[in-house]
Amino acid sequence: MNSTHSKQRIPVRIYLPLSILLLMWIIHIVNTAVGMSFGVFGLYPRSVLGLRGILLSPLLHGSWSHLISNTVPYIALAGILFFFYRRIATQAFIMIYLLTGIAVWLFGRPVIHIGASGVVYGLVAFVFWTGIFRRSVKSIVLSLIVVFYYGSMFLGILPGQDGISWESHLLGALVGIFVAYWFKGRIEKDEEKPVYSWEREDPSPTRPFLPRDAFDQTRRERETESRQQRFWRSDDPWSG
Repeated sequence: MNSTHSKQRIPVRIYLPLSILLLMWIIHIVNTAVGMSFGVFGLYPRSVLGLRGILLSPLLHGSWSHLISNTVPYIALAGILFFFYRRIATQAFIMIYLLTGIAVWLFGRPVIHIGASGVVYGLVAFVFWTGIFRRSVKSIVLSLIVVFYYGSMFLGILPGQDGISWESHLLGALVGIFVAYWFKGRIEKDEEKPVYSWEREDPSPTRPFLPRDAFDQTRRERETESRQQRFWRSDDPWSG
């Protein structure tokens, strides 16, 4: 019953990132087909009209190469998030998506920013720093995998690169670190450390060789019991 319920929940978990990916491709196909530029709907920092870009800018891309270069790591990293960190996946993804946009709107250069690279950098940083903060075997292995495949991406946070929103990369990475720290205590079931029998504490407040109710007696009750024991020993004809 539990396994069936778990299998039914998997599509629900990945629905959000897959829907966003589908929107990216539909928008770019339409953009290419009609010859329009949706870049005007991107994120323009510190502009009221540019606020819409917090939601829309990750969906917009300037070229096919731009879209494809973001799609591959997006699928891989979203898959890691939603299959290995199921308890926090949806909240973490939404926080990375929105906080990256808000940070770019606040601190980015006054140019139009488009593309999902900020979200991708946020996911990379989240997976990597979750391994550092949690230090479970699973999180450390995932962290090493991310470093191996996507470690070179962190060169993208350096300023001065023409046509690249390095602010989205840098701020997305910082957001990913923040989200990893925010959820460091929300561990998964397979990350829980087993408690062995010899590690469990005895719930009884008394020692094994004492009566179980020894500490439940009042001082007067203990004195009364002691007097009774002395009385019976004095009446014993065999006591000497």
